[in-house]
Amino acid sequence: MRDTKRKRLEAKGWRLGSTEEFLGLSPEESAFIELKLRLATDLRTHRRQSRLTQSDLAKLVRSSQSRVAKMEAGDPSVSLDLLVRTLLALGVSNQEIARTIAPRRAEELLRDSGAPGLTRAGRRPSTGTQGRSRTARKG
Repeated sequence: MRDTKRKRLEAKGWRLGSTEEFLGLSPEESAFIELKLRLATDLRTHRRQSRLTQSDLAKLVRSSQSRVAKMEAGDPSVSLDLLVRTLLALGVSNQEIARTIAPRRAEELLRDSGAPGLTRAGRRPSTGTQGRSRTARKG
């Protein structure tokens, strides 16, 4: 966020912080969300590289297109088990999955902390991007 915009928001009573701070997430909860989102992104990438539609992938793993869409969106109802099994069904190697799961360097995590966004106090940000977005709230 540009310094001028940050100063303007702070002057109007907004307080800037991370989504983790806003939601009160522990480092473990934040890491879990990031892991799930990395697996979901990887799933979408491999599905597209395989030139499969969500429906094609759903048939491959005996699921539904809407479930595949939830997997790719990192929906909270999708388990890590299902994400990994679906990646394996796409032919993704254990080593590739391990690279996705492996913790990234601290500099990468800070750089990739997310897109800026504003949230008024008392309102929760939308789900699905909790570990990635920045929030501002009036305080």
